[in-house]
Amino acid sequence: MDTEITNTQVNQVQIEQNIDNPHRNLAKGIFCIIFSAFCFSVMGMLAHLAGDLPFTQKAFFRNIVAFFIGFSKMIRDRKTLNFPKQGIPFLIIRSIAGTIGIFGNFYALDHIPISDAGILNKMSPFFAVLFSFLLLKESIKLIPFLCICGAFIGSVFVIKPSANIMSSLPALAGFAGGMGAGLAYCCVHKLGSLKMSASIIVTFFSAFSCLVSVPFMITNFTPMTLIQVLILMGAGLAASGGQFGITYAYYYAPARDISIYDYSQIIFSALLGFLVFRQIPDLYSFIGYAIILTSALLVFLYNRKK
Repeated sequence: MDTEITNTQVNQVQIEQNIDNPHRNLAKGIFCIIFSAFCFSVMGMLAHLAGDLPFTQKAFFRNIVAFFIGFSKMIRDRKTLNFPKQGIPFLIIRSIAGTIGIFGNFYALDHIPISDAGILNKMSPFFAVLFSFLLLKESIKLIPFLCICGAFIGSVFVIKPSANIMSSLPALAGFAGGMGAGLAYCCVHKLGSLKMSASIIVTFFSAFSCLVSVPFMITNFTPMTLIQVLILMGAGLAASGGQFGITYAYYYAPARDISIYDYSQIIFSALLGFLVFRQIPDLYSFIGYAIILTSALLVFLYNRKK
């Protein structure tokens, strides 16, 4: 019994030492966010491949798999779990915002090219920095602020707003999804600073999102073929990898240091969209991509110089 307690204490000390080592954490954060970007691009491709199903139904399958994976990891690591009570408000906000992010992203994936949905979802790092300034009182300088404004301008080219609001609705939903994801990642970073276990963050969020999806599924359930079920299960597995990756990424490092690497998802999504669906974005989308990616690069270079 004494040996078991000692090993648990040693593991907890090692976790705390890793969290407090900025150089090691930055490298981990970069790796995790690129891995996450790849997983999320695969998830988007599979969600689109699943066909004409309600986006809430797709979101349910995306989260139920993540819930079971997160819950099993939480049970396995139960002796070293850390659940600070002061993190509960941020855990709830993270779950609400993350659910909005998922619903917006999945609705966009059903109606616009997956690369467009991906770039709108990648507004999330800008929103993460903005919400970190507003909620966590993290500093934000003039250059990053101007780049955030530039990213918003780039998003307009992708959304292509028109007098017919319904034609722009999927892109606007993708934009709202990016906003929700940005707020969620801001909360994840705060929870990481409080040393809340990542498996708790993922499990709680996944359970919350599944519960929100249930009423929509009851009233608007569409029967699925075996192939569709398998595709959505695959999307759920990919999303789980992406969710753990992004959670650990922002758990280890702040948004301003690693957000540029999250844009690798645009490359993955564009390649998958072309190879699987022969999707080619229009000229305005490419202009929007260029503006948003340039803004992200300028923020990264500015932070690196500082």
